[in-house]
Amino acid sequence: MMEREFTLSFEGLTEETSLALVRQIRCCEVVTPLSERAIATTYVRQSPTQPPADDLPLLLLHGFDSSVLEFRRLLPLLAEHRTTWAIDLLGFGFTERRPDLPFSPVAIKTHLYYTWKTLINRPVVLVGASMGGAAAIDFALTYPEVVSHLILLNSAGYSAGPMLGKYLFSPLDRWAAGVLARPKIRKDAALKAYHDPRFASDDAYHCGALHLTQPGWLAALAAFTRSGGYGSFKDQLKSLRPPTLILWGKSDRILGTQDALRFFQTIPHSRLVWIEASGHLPHLEQARETAKHILECL
Repeated sequence: MMEREFTLSFEGLTEETSLALVRQIRCCEVVTPLSERAIATTYVRQSPTQPPADDLPLLLLHGFDSSVLEFRRLLPLLAEHRTTWAIDLLGFGFTERRPDLPFSPVAIKTHLYYTWKTLINRPVVLVGASMGGAAAIDFALTYPEVVSHLILLNSAGYSAGPMLGKYLFSPLDRWAAGVLARPKIRKDAALKAYHDPRFASDDAYHCGALHLTQPGWLAALAAFTRSGGYGSFKDQLKSLRPPTLILWGKSDRILGTQDALRFFQTIPHSRLVWIEASGHLPHLEQARETAKHILECL
């Protein structure tokens, strides 16, 4: 595995969990069939001081237009007990976005597989939040031998997303993606994502916006938008093999709560746990309780 030098600005960050995770972001070259050149891929890895004999690693996948920083509160809690990884998906976070790369769910899955093979190369507990949940479902359906357990945090992937993106051609695609860079839009979305508005702090805003300055951010997001993003996996959920834990913030105003029940009713060997006093981001708003349920299910 070849590491690449990577540095990131700390500007605007004030919480120790945010500062600590930024310092731990690493970058490695991942060879994939998507391009002749390796893709510089960012990730975080933390391990307990004394790993258990059955140190089944956890792999965390972030949501839409987000990054590994989304797990700044959850990852350290999990890593006290098991080796824990978080990876920036292709087209998101701080992973390289080059003009020669495709940005779609299929490309994300391919890149994720080769990143897993490069960094971990053994079965994992796959944890997906929001869009990362849809990516986790897609990955588990394609590579069931890689996923020992599946954990969905307020996951996308049951109801179909909007189809408008497929009909957005340049420059409308870039305009639609560029709207997400506006501070007011991002701050309003953060307020809606939390049960307790105090979590929508300046630190949270800067954590969610650090990746906007990365080269190719707008073009990659526009390409992902044109691809249509993740649709519904509801007809394939019965084929999921891993035991599945569904954790859902009870006050989710982004996806609502109906899909939590639908996932539970459709996925074999699944369990649903409601997280009280939490909106769409239980791993940020109720990190300790979220970590407790994840570790208990193992």
